[in-house]
Amino acid sequence: MERYVLTDAQWAKMEPHCLGKPTDPGRSGSDNRRFVEAVLWIARTGSPWRDLPEHFGN
Repeated sequence: MERYVLTDAQWAKMEPHCLGKPTDPGRSGSDNRRFVEAVLWIARTGSPWRDLPEHFGN
């Protein structure tokens, strides 16, 4: 099982405030949760973006 930075309850509170939904045209809503979790991972670890684990994507 993949470890998430956010719990499902935390994400449920944040999701309505994110721009771009999966149904919107373009790539803005492709995976908002993964993007937010990547940003939080960077903030928590202090690592540079180039060290972001692969499971967060490009």
